[in-house]
Amino acid sequence: MIYLDTSVALAHLLAEDRLPPEKLWHEPLISSRLLEYEVWTRIHARKLSGSHADEVRALLSRIAFVELSPPVLARALEPFPKPVRTLDALHLAAMDFLQKQGQVIDLASYDDRLISAARALRFSIYKM
Repeated sequence: MIYLDTSVALAHLLAEDRLPPEKLWHEPLISSRLLEYEVWTRIHARKLSGSHADEVRALLSRIAFVELSPPVLARALEPFPKPVRTLDALHLAAMDFLQKQGQVIDLASYDDRLISAARALRFSIYKM
């Protein structure tokens, strides 16, 4: 299962210099519900709601979401092997929760700090 980070979703939606490979969209995708909020916040900040809303909804409909439930939030309060930013802690906590549920997770991200922290937690990184 591929854990989709916001950096990859936004690169896809905003046609940035780095585009995720087409094969990624044929994988089973999962993310924290946080991704939905991060994506919409960036779309609204760029005043792209009118032009990108359908594409955002289509992308989000492909993703299974992990809610920010008490166990996920509790894990985010614990220390990580590397210093992390708040939103990264929430994503890593969601990944940790999934792993403890028996899921095999690869992280798809363009965020070097998140990738480094995920590696420190022994998560595999999806090759893009």
